[in-house]
Amino acid sequence: MKNYLFDTSVLIAAMLEKHSNHEKAFRWLNAASNANIGFYISSHTLAELYSVLTGMPSSPRISPSQAKILIDRNTDSAKVIDLTEKDYRMVITILAELNLSGGVIYDALSAYAARKAKVDHILTFNENDFKRFELKHDFPKTITPFHDIH
Repeated sequence: MKNYLFDTSVLIAAMLEKHSNHEKAFRWLNAASNANIGFYISSHTLAELYSVLTGMPSSPRISPSQAKILIDRNTDSAKVIDLTEKDYRMVITILAELNLSGGVIYDALSAYAARKAKVDHILTFNENDFKRFELKHDFPKTITPFHDIH
């Protein structure tokens, strides 16, 4: 069985039926929930999910309590990878070496968690965001939910 770290972009698409990539993402989340593939997330992904779900301009808006329910239901079977202060400092060092700034740190933290957990792939709709640092620092390769599940 292969192990995958799910990026926030995939989880949001899987949780929201109106999302344009819902079917593709939900298929992967369903496989993970049924233990057909290894299901990992970074601990900061929980915070990202809450931020996106409660901050997105949907009608009706998703309330904090609804967001909590969605997050709990859809991530309760995931293995959550915690990062230490040392891990955070290493990610900052890697990004400084690559001269990358801003929000890329959140993808880099996910990639570092994936490497720490020794997963096979990072599952994301934002492949290019991860490719900026995956080759130089031996992070797991990214794939999109458009690929077949294996």
